[in-house]
Amino acid sequence: MTTALASAPALRIGPIELDAPVVLAPMAGITNTAFRRLCREYGAGLYVSEMITSRALVERNATTMRLIQHHESETPRSIQLYGVDPTTIAEAVRILVAEDRADHIDLNFGCPVPKVTRKGGGAALPWKLELFGEIVRGAVRAAGDVPLTIKMRKGIDTDHLTYLDAGRIAEDAGVAAIALHARTAAEFYSGQADWSAITALKSAVMSVPVLGNGDIWSADDAVRMMAETGCDGVVVGRGCLGRPWLFGDLANALAPDRTPTAQGVDATLGFVARAFRRHAELLVDFFEDEGRGCRDIRKHVAWYFKGYPVGGETRAQLATASTLAEIDELLATMELDAPYPGAAAEGQRGRAGTPKRPALPDGWLESRELGAEASCALADAELDHSGG
Repeated sequence: MTTALASAPALRIGPIELDAPVVLAPMAGITNTAFRRLCREYGAGLYVSEMITSRALVERNATTMRLIQHHESETPRSIQLYGVDPTTIAEAVRILVAEDRADHIDLNFGCPVPKVTRKGGGAALPWKLELFGEIVRGAVRAAGDVPLTIKMRKGIDTDHLTYLDAGRIAEDAGVAAIALHARTAAEFYSGQADWSAITALKSAVMSVPVLGNGDIWSADDAVRMMAETGCDGVVVGRGCLGRPWLFGDLANALAPDRTPTAQGVDATLGFVARAFRRHAELLVDFFEDEGRGCRDIRKHVAWYFKGYPVGGETRAQLATASTLAEIDELLATMELDAPYPGAAAEGQRGRAGTPKRPALPDGWLESRELGAEASCALADAELDHSGG
């Protein structure tokens, strides 16, 4: 049974007061409008877009412009930006604000993916303190009354930690909140998140909320993180893959006085099948293409049905279905009254990977200042597409 937090204060991010101290972490190829809408149907909190590349937004790349759209039911609207150039990031923020496309903007300083860190972006960037500060200060000014937050990691590796320095700089720059994934870039998603780092950041940053991220697989994990670290809210990523109803569990545990937005979770196979079908339907609506929506849901099959008595043949057929009618036929063949399988359905979801040396620009770690070589690496760092 999930333990509720005795008294969870409301989480405010600038002028936005959330009805639960919960944030959906941006995940490339996952947190599109369809998934955000689905999670919101079950729970409460803030639901952030996929990572949007600032250069692509400024250049109005067609795919990017589609990714920053929100359904009319989505409020507050939240967009995460990635970039390495202060001018480009500030301009991207100005576009979002001037065109009324977001109620909240987050900056990504936590991505550990080699194609990002190799050019000095993501989790690599806070090592260059002056550049980091320039980006954050410029983005906060450009955002005006729209709250701007940052999400980061502990650092590049255990010998090159950045989160305390970056946290203080961001606080001084006027961000509305700071989220910490309690791993280094070198750890990727492996091992166990170091929640003590969240405690340390909370002690170092006093004037704005600190949010914790890492190894929240259940509502009990969220309750424990907040109790142990003193953080003001939680950010949930891989734990909700194939489990959008986790946000209902989180809201009930962290904001027990609120009115539930959805029916309780029975976790039978039938309940899971209905969630899967709803997700597919929303993807079809998002892409405005049934075939493409049904192709996109395929990546979610293993996550949804983890631990449930769904045979390999049925899973394979779901992973090749091209219409909602085909999906309906396959779901109807399942033992929909099969009960929740317990531990078999719990635990990690998504790829954990293994610790690895982060890919960085040549000479990146030699100094915390931005030298000529590092500047050259950053010149072509921003990808021309989003969602990655």
